[in-house]
Amino acid sequence: MNKKQLRNIYKEKRKAISVHQLDKLNDLVLVNFQKIPLPFINCIHTYLASLKLGEADTSKIVRYLQFKNPELKVVVPKIDIHTGNMDHFHFDESIEIVNNAYGISEPKDGNKVRENEIDLVLVPLLTFDKKGHRVGYGKGYYDKFLCRCRKDVITVGLSFFDPVDEIEDINSFDIPLNYCVTPEQVFIF
Repeated sequence: MNKKQLRNIYKEKRKAISVHQLDKLNDLVLVNFQKIPLPFINCIHTYLASLKLGEADTSKIVRYLQFKNPELKVVVPKIDIHTGNMDHFHFDESIEIVNNAYGISEPKDGNKVRENEIDLVLVPLLTFDKKGHRVGYGKGYYDKFLCRCRKDVITVGLSFFDPVDEIEDINSFDIPLNYCVTPEQVFIF
């Protein structure tokens, strides 16, 4: 199937997950995330998960990594709708969070962080395939961002569903994941 078809299917699948199921699935994703043989992480980039969109909760993973490294720098994105780019801001208790034009939570402003500082990126997705390609929300923000990161940046997708066999319309600029974590297992690419 192509990205548009998969986007529609997986948006509906997410809507069918109850709040109770969502809590359990998020716990299982965290347990499996802990199985990834990560190096020491100094800086993590994470999306701010939307309950409305049924996204996997990243906050538990961030807290786990902060336990391993109390000095962990947490970075969150802010998109520029006009350029298609993202800025990255240090996330702490003083940062003000607002909803953008798409209804996505992001920082109003703050201390910017350069892409080359980031060690690990939690990448939002709707679904992924067995080669590590993902279907996002269709604007290309993360592919543009990831191509500017260091070559050794670790990319991890979080999904409540198993991979599809193949995404038919992969483009040359689509950046595959290193890992995708589901409630059942960790996929390595």
